[in-house]
Amino acid sequence: MHSDPAEVKKSVRAYISVFVALMVFTVITVAASRFHFAVPIAIAIALVIAALKGSMVAGVFMHLSHEKRAIYGALLLTILFFIVLMFVPLLTNLDQIGVPR
Repeated sequence: MHSDPAEVKKSVRAYISVFVALMVFTVITVAASRFHFAVPIAIAIALVIAALKGSMVAGVFMHLSHEKRAIYGALLLTILFFIVLMFVPLLTNLDQIGVPR
């Protein structure tokens, strides 16, 4: 834990700013839910908002912004596997096996 009052004040300021940002993104989420977007656009908007909120929580409240490179490596590996798994269904659409010529 931090014992220096300046460090504590800095940490509290970061927590409060992230809290305010999370509240702003919550209001944006509620406002976005009032609009009737097409399903793909609504999913994209929801994912962008959730990713921003999740990255703020992970970075500040879970102290990942101060951690070692191994944690960031694990996060990047997770993102890489997520992207690969998102593109696997696209590869099945490109498959021409069993399709008459």
